[in-house]
Amino acid sequence: MSEKTCPICGKPADAIHKPFCSRRCRLVDLNRWMTGAYAVPAVEEDDDENWETVHDGREEP
Repeated sequence: MSEKTCPICGKPADAIHKPFCSRRCRLVDLNRWMTGAYAVPAVEEDDDENWETVHDGREEP
C-alpha cells in the first residue's frame, strides 16, 4: 500500500493532521479556501432561459 502524501508540500501525511503533514500545511489549505484561491467555476444563466426551464412554460399562479 502506498503512503499518502501531503497535498500542500508532498511530505508524508501525519495521522493527526491527515491528509496533511502538519498544522502549518492544514492552515495553508484553510487560507486558500478562505481567500478564494480554490473555487469551483460557475456558469451564470440568463433569467429568461431559467424561467422557462423551471416553470415549463406554465403561468405563475
